Amino acid sequence: MRINRRELFSAGAALAAARTAYAAQGGGIPTRPLGRTGVHVSVLGLGGHHQARPKDENESIRLVHAAVDAGITFMDNAWDYHNGRAEEVMGRALEMDGYRKRVFLMTKVCARDYTGAMQHLEDSLRRLRTDWIDLWQFHECNYHNDPEFLTEQGGLRAALEAKKQGKVRFLGFTGHKHPRIHRKMLALDFPWDACQMPINIMDHSFESFRHEVVPECERRGIGVIGMKGCGGDGRMLADGVVTVEECYRYFLSQPVSVQVVGLASMEDLERAVKIARSFQPLTMAEMNALLKRVHEVSGDGRYEHFKTTQRFDAGLHRKQHGFS
Repeated sequence: MRINRRELFSAGAALAAARTAYAAQGGGIPTRPLGRTGVHVSVLGLGGHHQARPKDENESIRLVHAAVDAGITFMDNAWDYHNGRAEEVMGRALEMDGYRKRVFLMTKVCARDYTGAMQHLEDSLRRLRTDWIDLWQFHECNYHNDPEFLTEQGGLRAALEAKKQGKVRFLGFTGHKHPRIHRKMLALDFPWDACQMPINIMDHSFESFRHEVVPECERRGIGVIGMKGCGGDGRMLADGVVTVEECYRYFLSQPVSVQVVGLASMEDLERAVKIARSFQPLTMAEMNALLKRVHEVSGDGRYEHFKTTQRFDAGLHRKQHGFS
């Protein structure tokens, strides 16, 4: 199966961007600019959801510290992860030994209204034991009327006020459902600094954020934050369709500022660090071969159920829109 002209162009553009952005620092994790913010972030971000999974919080704290020491300085989290426990655990880790000053801390707000958003911010600041959030993002903009909710209910007003107060530095939004919703969010008259979306090999051919959203972010200088790089649930790895190394080389070869990855153990962390430190962008031939190999299974969404079902949507967001 031949790769179409659009895919060839996208692969080439991604390769050039990755080569330009790649910058290793003293054997640590490479860094890239976060859009027009003037801030450089590690190309890998530590997923906050995984940090609250171990029953022993000390295990999670050790992993956060090890990640930062290895050069992964972009911290991901969200107000609703594990009912707030994820922020609490990360907050304890960052409070120790000056780790907070060494990281770029991102968390997400779930409320769409002014009062709820401001309360979520205060909750996050308290749990994370910090006076400021580096990047505050509206979580899971997965419904086509989320842009209207944020505008009409005051969420955007809360974000601007929080930034003016110095409680947040930069603003963004996330979502995993459909590129068209991201385009509606980007179309709002709002100064977005960052935008988070699924970036993985399957996305390349199905409801593609890479093709439909990333170019607009690049045009406007909005930092691209990738997620679900291995599919979100690991099924494409379990089925032997691709390897972890192939997933990482694909998403790091795209023009992302940072890719958030879920690391549940020291073994996961060591593998991720090794891949990032030795990363070389996919060549055009390697990119085309990979796209060709997964072509039959990448175009129907079988490995991206988060785009086609509500099963991956947080309960609070379903409730906001009247679903059980």
